[in-house]
Amino acid sequence: MRSLGWFSCGAVTLALVLIVGLIVFVRTKANGFSTRTQPSSIEGWSAHHIRSLALPESVKQFRNPEPDSVEVLAEARAHWADHCANCHANNGSGDVEMGKRLYPPAPDMRQSATQNLTDGELFYVIKNGIRFTGMPAWGNGANHDDQDSWKLVRFIRHLPSLSASEEQEMEEMNPKSPDELKEEQQEKEFLNGGDIHEQHQEHHH
Repeated sequence: MRSLGWFSCGAVTLALVLIVGLIVFVRTKANGFSTRTQPSSIEGWSAHHIRSLALPESVKQFRNPEPDSVEVLAEARAHWADHCANCHANNGSGDVEMGKRLYPPAPDMRQSATQNLTDGELFYVIKNGIRFTGMPAWGNGANHDDQDSWKLVRFIRHLPSLSASEEQEMEEMNPKSPDELKEEQQEKEFLNGGDIHEQHQEHHH
């Protein structure tokens, strides 16, 4: 009877996958593969369940070996600002250009869909990524990579209570675009007495 029940669940799951696949196929034929349209509720449901299927049952029990300390949180905050904020924003909302253009868009990691995951599940997602989403795999299995991932789990837990001062500090650590770097250089030159090239031209004349 147990095997029959398992077979029934498997058949239902397969039927749901086929139905979702058919709906996605029809939408794709009508709209193409553009990511400009908002994902449908079916696609959102599918993405959520794909993530669930991607997480092995065993990882749920993993414990975070990194201490819940001020030092660990500071390291994780800097790592997040430099590596993760481009897609997830400093505050984890996903409300940044890159995050909003992913398909499906980057989730608000302060909400229950992320916060209800266990530490082990969060670690697994960071380390291995999730297929069919914009989440890549980070780290190659080295000890320091795993340590960084576990520290990021600590920071993700902290996101709902992230302070304005912490967020402002992180802005200074965000990667700069070429235009931003050029603007900073121009400001430094101005504060140091003007553009060196312009000074040279004035002296020559």
